[in-house]
Amino acid sequence: MNIEGLPLSCSSWDEKEIEAIMRVVKQDRYTMGDAVFEFERQFARFFGSSYAVMVNSGSSANLLAIAALSFKKENPLKPGDEIIVPSLSWATTYYPVSQYGMKLVFVDIDLNTLNINSKLIENAITPKTRAVFVPNILGNPADLIRIQQICDQHNLYLVEDNCESMGSKLNGRYSGTYGIIGTFSCFFSHHISTMEGGVLTTDDEELYQLLLSLRAHGWTRQLPKNNLLCEKSNDHFYELFRFILPGYNVRPLEMSGEIGLEQLKKLPNLVNIRRENARHFIELFKDHPDFMIQQETGESTWFGFSLIIRPQSFLKRSEVLHVLMKHKIETRPIISGNFLRQPVIQYLDHRVVGEHVNSDRVHDYGFYIGNHSTDIRTQIEKLQNELFSYSS
Repeated sequence: MNIEGLPLSCSSWDEKEIEAIMRVVKQDRYTMGDAVFEFERQFARFFGSSYAVMVNSGSSANLLAIAALSFKKENPLKPGDEIIVPSLSWATTYYPVSQYGMKLVFVDIDLNTLNINSKLIENAITPKTRAVFVPNILGNPADLIRIQQICDQHNLYLVEDNCESMGSKLNGRYSGTYGIIGTFSCFFSHHISTMEGGVLTTDDEELYQLLLSLRAHGWTRQLPKNNLLCEKSNDHFYELFRFILPGYNVRPLEMSGEIGLEQLKKLPNLVNIRRENARHFIELFKDHPDFMIQQETGESTWFGFSLIIRPQSFLKRSEVLHVLMKHKIETRPIISGNFLRQPVIQYLDHRVVGEHVNSDRVHDYGFYIGNHSTDIRTQIEKLQNELFSYSS
């Protein structure tokens, strides 16, 4: 059966986003301004957080999360501290930890959910452990309630990399809001798109102010007069270029803020469509003899649909990918696979806890296809028919 092509992602824009861009053009103000600040206010309100800070990417959001925790006045992260992570995630979950001189401590994942195996976390804790950095994989919340309990028991920070999972919920609460900081991505293929873009959420006022300063050179300009980081003078000219932290320039464009305001309005509907596609995918693939699919935790927003060849199957991934490519169905590895097997690991200070057989399984036998914010149920049916036909 011929399958119509299925790209990895598609645009969620319409005329509203084009009009948003034109508003910025007409105002002739392109750097971070009022639209970004309004997007931050609305983003925080939508997700129930006290504060939100927009940056230029989800990767930058992860960098600022670790940076801000390193500059807290009390109980900051320090070089040599250990941060527990799963061996399946995107590269920029790991890099900021290493860049701030900390040691990554890798534990395996749960093969069903693809998230960090919460049962393995306590075995990885030592007196040097300071945080658990948890990605929510492919739209699926991790075991956040249990992980938060572990963090509370051991006085650890919980940080959420929620870049793939905007809008997902666990027990009625949005993922990305369980940790002391949560990060989000607004890249083209993600749940909302502001071209490039990322957001951090927190309820901690000091961290919020640290993020404001770190986002823009480490200066004081965006800090309120009465803040927790420094005493601001009455000399406005001096405060324009006053630097208190070794920060970055990861500010978003004003266009990204204006587009974000339109995209945020659409998010509930975009999520609903993704979940409808997922219901159809699950129904068709839940009992497939050759492929495992991701087990939903809470209310996933289904970034994509993972397929992992079962141990008893005789299928070869290379041949399956060739069939899909022939029918113009785009595929990707499931995040990094087992990141311990990436060449860059030689440059990262790390410790490995236990075997990583589940991450290895994903690495060697897994792939995913994209989900969309449009109805792709027909394409999913054709995908199922072709894979059943190929494997039978």
